[in-house]
Amino acid sequence: MYNVLEKLRRDEPLTMRERATHEQGLVSVLKQIHDELDGAVFDAYGWPVTLTDEEILERLVELNAERVREERSGMVRWLRPEFQKPSEGVAATFGEEFAAVPAAAAKQEKQPWPKSIPEQARAVRQALSSQRGVVIPQQLARAFTRARVERIEELLQTLVSLGQAREVSEGRYTS
Repeated sequence: MYNVLEKLRRDEPLTMRERATHEQGLVSVLKQIHDELDGAVFDAYGWPVTLTDEEILERLVELNAERVREERSGMVRWLRPEFQKPSEGVAATFGEEFAAVPAAAAKQEKQPWPKSIPEQARAVRQALSSQRGVVIPQQLARAFTRARVERIEELLQTLVSLGQAREVSEGRYTS
């Protein structure tokens, strides 16, 4: 099944036998699950889904070096400290704060709202990526001159469907 999955990912034609495996093994469902899992991992790390294998490895090496520095300074992030080392360490923290982040104290200059849909989508994606935490469409609309909240929301939904943004709860988004 995984050989067929790899051929699908490389857009290679399948043999008759591989097509049978594809249909009987529901390889498309397996591919979808793997893609969703990959997306969730990218989201958890706050990474764009467009990273190459080499870029992923570079980032993992950086994270490992950071962990080593922390452990050398005495900071150990136990996943289950009550079982692993009840007398020491700090529990690792995961996840995000799912509250809308208030606007920054410093006034930001508004960007002009692009005319074309692709430029609008790119601008919304960029604005979302520059925000910390979870935001609502009204927050992003304030970053632009003459941007309609409804349009921002449509574009956010489009980005979600493309895997370039995530809706963490109704009307609340993160990159």
